[in-house]
Amino acid sequence: MNQATTAPRTHTSTARVEPPHPPEHVRPARTGRRRRRPTEWLTTAGVLAIVVFCLTPFYWMVVSSLRRTADIFENSPWPSTVSLESFAAVVDPRIGFGRALVNSVVVAGTTTVCALFIAVLTAYAIARLDFPFKRAVLTTIIATSMFPVVSLVVPLLRLFADIGWINTYQAMIVPSMSFALPLAVWILTAFFRQLPAALEEAAMVDGCTQGQAFRKVILPLAAPGIFTTAIITFIAAWNEFLIALTMTNDASMQTAPVALSRFTGATQFETPFGTQMAAGVVVTIPLVLLVLFFQRRIVDGLTAGAVK
Repeated sequence: MNQATTAPRTHTSTARVEPPHPPEHVRPARTGRRRRRPTEWLTTAGVLAIVVFCLTPFYWMVVSSLRRTADIFENSPWPSTVSLESFAAVVDPRIGFGRALVNSVVVAGTTTVCALFIAVLTAYAIARLDFPFKRAVLTTIIATSMFPVVSLVVPLLRLFADIGWINTYQAMIVPSMSFALPLAVWILTAFFRQLPAALEEAAMVDGCTQGQAFRKVILPLAAPGIFTTAIITFIAAWNEFLIALTMTNDASMQTAPVALSRFTGATQFETPFGTQMAAGVVVTIPLVLLVLFFQRRIVDGLTAGAVK
């Protein structure tokens, strides 16, 4: 009798622990997904609309650069006949666009390195030191980058002409730093504030000096933020136009944006739209590749903090 009564109890408990099909757990999840579908569709549609709005000009520039000169005013979304004659005109040595690209690399690279070196030291001092009017100093630094470039071009042109800096790299690098440096200081100051001061204190307890703690502890942790700031500074210096246009009148010293604006056709009444579009693609591709290759580091630099 005892065995007969215990066996069904064991079978009943097993059936309760492992039900073959638990519909109670599946149906609420499906109902919840159906309720979220309109919101998800709206979010997806909004993201796609923004992407299309941002990429359409670049797509049309690429398509126009692949058209023949005779077909440049076609409205089709793809060229009827793909041609590389516009790119061949860009690489023509007589135009000198390759030299302009080299000048842009020199100016943007030097601006980024110099601005980053000064910004790292300045931002670290602002983030760690306590001194009077610190908030006012930081506000003044970021306010200097809000001055319109056109208001500074004329006095800078007069100054550089007096000291013989016209048609030189420093005439383009120094003004570009005046606008890139405040932004770099602002970004890095916020990043250094996220790193706890206990990191330096622990390193100094272990025998490091203040400088060694900064080089061996803080800089490696701040690498994502520094890398992000470097990319933003490089892009800003690469796209700079007004200063380079004003400070150079020699074709061999002009940067890529200036050379792009000065393309002329066979006559003064002709505008080489195809060549301009091809040159625009050549100028834009390095920035696109830079962001695509280092997008993970850019995101890490904007989101990393003391936890990392």
